[in-house]
Order: sequence, then structure tokens, then C-alpha cells
Amino acid sequence: MRSNLTGVPEGANVLFSKSFILALTALLPLINPIGSALVFLGLVRDEPAAVYRQLARKIAFSTFGFLIVIEFLGSLLLAFFGISLPIVQVTGGIVIAATAWALLFEKDANASNRAKHQEIEGSAPTEDEDLNDKIFYPFTFPITAGPGTLVVTITLSAHATASSLIEKGEAYGGIALAAAVLSASVYLCYGYAPKLIKAVSPATVHGILRVMAFILMCIGVQIAWNGMSLLGMVLPVHH
Repeated sequence: MRSNLTGVPEGANVLFSKSFILALTALLPLINPIGSALVFLGLVRDEPAAVYRQLARKIAFSTFGFLIVIEFLGSLLLAFFGISLPIVQVTGGIVIAATAWALLFEKDANASNRAKHQEIEGSAPTEDEDLNDKIFYPFTFPITAGPGTLVVTITLSAHATASSLIEKGEAYGGIALAAAVLSASVYLCYGYAPKLIKAVSPATVHGILRVMAFILMCIGVQIAWNGMSLLGMVLPVHH
């Protein structure tokens, strides 16, 4: 009997599915393709539709590569610094829950997007600059995948290393598939940002983000609880 990323025994195929769903649910509110498309639209401005699609394709590939590199190198970085899995679970879970809390009780659903736009507006491309020079920064990082996405991906990667070799491959495969799906959604939202913003109302985005934020907070609490449970098993008990 195998265990999935939240500690529930599952079969081989189910582990892959659970890993995919967990990663997708945890990363979707952070990447927030629709909300990030608002920032992207403000930076690219009045470029032709073909330019939007070309940039979106490159950003999608860049985002996928970024997530995969973090997924596979995250555990190595933790090992290098001597950070144990339970510590990552507790800390990462708290960060995830705190991020979800901020999203859940954010007064203005678009406030963070506007703040992000204002923060990087100084580095936005001008008419004389090549937009392709901005593919990784700021389009991929931090507009699409920010520090929160990095922390969550490392936490998911740390969970995956707790399994056997086969289970590790299944868990990593599920996370990689989630990264691919999210990158595809980034392409669609960025490539058709002008039309998307007209079709989707801010209230709809606001409602979807609230639901996803609540689920994300539950995931963060569960991950932190799993870490505390493991710490309770290894810490000495004083009588």
C-alpha cells in the first residue's frame, strides 16, 4: 500500500492522479493565469494579436521549464542545506496557508495585480525595446510564477522525495503534468488576453479565486499537520 502526498494510502495510478490534483490546486491560485493576464496586458499594451500569441507561447514554455527545474532541484537544495522533510512540510504548509489567507480576505481581487503592475512598470518594455528580452523577467518571474509559486513547488517536491523510487516517479510525474496544464492555461490567457479580459468579469474572477484560496488554505494546513506529526515521532519525549 502506497501513500499519496497528503499521507493517505493509495495505489500506484491513484498516487499519480492525487499528486497532479494536489499540485494543480495548490499552484493555480498562485499562478492565477487570468489575473496575471491583466498585468501582462498592461505591459504589452497595444501590440498586434500575433505578438500576444508569440509572447504567450514563449512565456508558457519558460514557465514550464522554471517549474520543472524547481521541482527536480528543490530536493537537492534542501539536502545541500541540511533541511529535513518535516521542517519543509511545516514551514511550507504555513507559507501556503498564509498565502491563501491573504487571497481569501483580500478586499480587492485585482489589488495585488495592480500592485504587481506598478512594482514592475519601471522595467516594462518601451516601444524601442524588444519584448522577447522580457520573457523570463518580468513575464515569467515574477508576473506568472512568483516567490509563492517557488515555495509551493519546492514543498511539493520535498513531499515526493519521501516515497520509494517508483512512487517518487509517480509523484514527480503528477506534478510535472500539473505544470504542463498550468503552462498551457498561461498560453491561452496571455495569448488571448485582450479578448479574455472583455469576456470574463472581475466578479467572476473574484469568486473563483475565493474558492481556490480556501482549498489552498486547507492544503497548507494539511501539509503543516503532516510535518508536525512527523516531528512528533522523532522528537524526544521528556517525562
